[in-house]
Amino acid sequence: MSTNPDQNSPSDPGNPFLSSSSESTEQVGGNGTAPKPVHPPPLKPENGWVEAAKTIGLSLILALGIRQFVAEARYIPSESMVPTLVINDRLMVEKITYLFHSPERGDIVVFWPPDNVSEVCQGQPNPNRQKDAFIKRVIGLPGEKVEVRDGKVLINDQELPENYTEEPSRDPWGPQIVPPNSYLMMGDNRNNSCDSRRWGFIPRSEIIGRAAFRFWPIDRIGTLGK
Repeated sequence: MSTNPDQNSPSDPGNPFLSSSSESTEQVGGNGTAPKPVHPPPLKPENGWVEAAKTIGLSLILALGIRQFVAEARYIPSESMVPTLVINDRLMVEKITYLFHSPERGDIVVFWPPDNVSEVCQGQPNPNRQKDAFIKRVIGLPGEKVEVRDGKVLINDQELPENYTEEPSRDPWGPQIVPPNSYLMMGDNRNNSCDSRRWGFIPRSEIIGRAAFRFWPIDRIGTLGK
């Protein structure tokens, strides 16, 4: 069936859907001219130094946040933890574990020592109370009786098995009861370690984190167990 070319043609004024060929489909303003299109203002390119500063600032914030709440790197400056740790070992100290449970016996922890540690360990006054973090092994838990006798560590009168020391302690110590929320720390190098046997117990609030992983030197990379 053929269609009628005169029906519904663009020139048909009776067609409400199609414009006449003589009419423009563009709206016009009151003065007969088309309005100018509205465009968003152009974005101003940021100065390269500003962009770099923002990136560096964000990186620093993230790094500080990770160091404060997640983990941080530490190095070993002394022989107090030989043979487990030696001078210049680099460790990753994680801070998540102790948010959920208490330190356990055998954990290697980093903590802030007492203010008098310089006088006790080095015989030197420290008027500004400046101190470095220490790293030792957790030996005594809150409420336990700890004693060093005949080269052995006794916990509540029971010998503590230790496979991380090379030689027994020469000097006796204790017995003493570990206070609540505190810990007794000792170095694995028992005869060359200034630790809780000399400057006392460490409150849990002074513990920074648990030494979990050694990442340097390469030939000693690995986790740090109990």
